[in-house]
Amino acid sequence: MQAPGWLTLLLVAATLVGVAVGRWPGLRANRASIALVGAVALVAAGSIPLEAAWRAIDLDTLALLLGMMVLNANLKLAGFFAWSAGLTLCVARGPRALLGLVVGTTGALSALFLNDTVCLMLAPLVLEVARGLRRDPAPYLVGLMLAANAGSVATITGNPQNMWIGVHSGLGYGEFLLALGPLAAASLAIVWVVVMLCFPREFRAGAFERVEPPPVRILRPLLVKSLSVSALLLVLLFARVPFSLAALAAAALLLVTRRVDPERVFAEFDWQLLVFFAALFVVTGAIGEAGLAAGLEHALGGAGSGLGGRVASTALLSNLVSNVPAVLLVGTAGELTRPEWLALAAASTLAGNLTLLGSVSNLIVVEEGRRAGLRLTFLAHLRAGVPVTLLTLLLAWAWLAAAG
Repeated sequence: MQAPGWLTLLLVAATLVGVAVGRWPGLRANRASIALVGAVALVAAGSIPLEAAWRAIDLDTLALLLGMMVLNANLKLAGFFAWSAGLTLCVARGPRALLGLVVGTTGALSALFLNDTVCLMLAPLVLEVARGLRRDPAPYLVGLMLAANAGSVATITGNPQNMWIGVHSGLGYGEFLLALGPLAAASLAIVWVVVMLCFPREFRAGAFERVEPPPVRILRPLLVKSLSVSALLLVLLFARVPFSLAALAAAALLLVTRRVDPERVFAEFDWQLLVFFAALFVVTGAIGEAGLAAGLEHALGGAGSGLGGRVASTALLSNLVSNVPAVLLVGTAGELTRPEWLALAAASTLAGNLTLLGSVSNLIVVEEGRRAGLRLTFLAHLRAGVPVTLLTLLLAWAWLAAAG
């Protein structure tokens, strides 16, 4: 039995609103559980047949995510993220330099690895260094959040939505990097300047004592192996080996080990992210089955709206339903050209800087601050998030329009 269109629309709306807000009133739920419940409800209601739901789940994207999780877990266990950040932060001589190093390090690591993982690793370290220098940690953590999103624009492996775009757009890793890498670098510069202007009391001229990074336990054999596999992965990606195969090959090499128990690696996984993606694939599949995709494309302005319209509509939708669902909805609503795929990647990621709820990486930093007794307010982020988002989106439109 096929569900009536109104019921499908109601279930989809309830799911996407819940995903955007992160909860359902009166229930203990998060984005992954909401997406899963919504997907099951759509199948049970007849909005999408079970066989079509299984086909809607994009195994290539899930395999790419899985491979990157194995790589990131090994790098974390080896102490790479804490070591690289500590090494960089220890050269800071003043608050402006410290912010610049936080922004630069976060952006560079977010371009190479999942930005959520980078925020999880760096937030406690940045907080500890700032407090050790008797500085207000809030501006540096805001810079960390904004830089994680801005830096992840550069590559297909920078964030989950870029991974899906990489799999479906036909863009190669090197092509994607050449197109959006300069935009990411310029966006990081904007983050640095805007945060300093928005928190002037913290960034008045002055110097402080040499920063001593917290002690970090380095597992050298695992670090060497993980970095070697990371380099190999980049070679495979640039050589246009299918993304999922390259990532799984890297994961397989790392899982062949005599030193690290697999349980330790798997314990570092964000399994919820895989559940979240799989469920969202079913939700977007139901939208297609119900014939709602064409209406969505029309509502978003369609391909005829130009790059400016594509950037604006994607940014708006990303803040209404969150960036991952926005990318899936737009990417499956119609055929996109190469510039439109790039605009979708840039706008959906940069839009995540508008508010604290804009991306998962923002929420990770907030939670890490809360655990350390620091309350990052919505307004503190908004003060820098709004100008950074508007400026970087305008820059994205101008850059992509100039590139053709």
